[in-house]
Amino acid sequence: MKIVEINTERINNIFEELALNVGGKVTFDLDEYTLDVNNNFAKGSIIGSSFNDDISYIQFDMTFAVDVRMNITNLKASPVYFAYCSKGNLSHSFGILGEERKLKTFQTAILSSKQDQEHVLFFEKDTKTKFTLIIVGTQSGTAQTNSLNEKVKETFFEENTSEDFFYIGSYNLRIAEKIEQLNAVTQNGIVRNLLKEGILRIILAMEIQQHTDDLLAISKDANCLTLREMEEIKELSEAIKANPEEAFTIKSLSKRSGLSPNKLQEGFKMIHNRTVNDYITHMRVLKAEILIRTSDLNISEIVYCIGFTSRSYFSKIFKQKFNCSPKEYKFNLNLLAITA
Repeated sequence: MKIVEINTERINNIFEELALNVGGKVTFDLDEYTLDVNNNFAKGSIIGSSFNDDISYIQFDMTFAVDVRMNITNLKASPVYFAYCSKGNLSHSFGILGEERKLKTFQTAILSSKQDQEHVLFFEKDTKTKFTLIIVGTQSGTAQTNSLNEKVKETFFEENTSEDFFYIGSYNLRIAEKIEQLNAVTQNGIVRNLLKEGILRIILAMEIQQHTDDLLAISKDANCLTLREMEEIKELSEAIKANPEEAFTIKSLSKRSGLSPNKLQEGFKMIHNRTVNDYITHMRVLKAEILIRTSDLNISEIVYCIGFTSRSYFSKIFKQKFNCSPKEYKFNLNLLAITA
């Protein structure tokens, strides 16, 4: 087993220590650090950034050739960690001798420890692990009243900072979708930084909301989907998103996935807050908007390309989403191009 020691809370120092332990090269661009690794010990990447309100995040997309134990020590404070596993699994314990708890794919966890207590993460060898860790500082004197990190401290510690805190949540695919959105940001510089910070705060809100819902038993009924069923729903969602013009039906999707129609509807409502047919329609409208912007096709041709049979129905749902008809939308785009 390989042991990796992290004895700092500053993002730049964390990446320095990670590079020393696992190898690879660290690059830096406007407060975003990236460690790319491709050696006999590990393959993949680790990225991270710091933002306002003493919030930072680290994201692992790694496959280790041996079992890895990563010891993270809180030297000066007790930050709250919001964790989410997008792929694979990993385990956590407070200290080497603490109880080991496993975080599985699509699960979220919230944890914090006493000062000077180690967080120990266990990565399994030959297992591709995608893991996002949002770190919210709670050190006294660094937070302004009503700031986000001060509110996090009040929520999860109240008046007691002497005990370890651990919560592991139910499966949540909406957070997985939001993390994919975080990773899909292609802009550079300050725009990239601002977009990532905004998405990260939404993810943080979703994790806190799930904790609240689980305590109130609001979301327990949604947890009857198994991990396999959730993975099937996610694959179907991605297939529809990639090719929304295909003639998808509940019957064909049920046959393709092996899930009952009821399970399909339950899964799509859980992830997208939409029925299956509403999700298909939503993806078709989004693709239509892309075609209007990027192709020379007329509106009737676009309607046919994305799988609609009625232009009037398409115009109706397009207007509901974009507050203008497809024709008006295309005209405004052409007008902008002329005046640019």
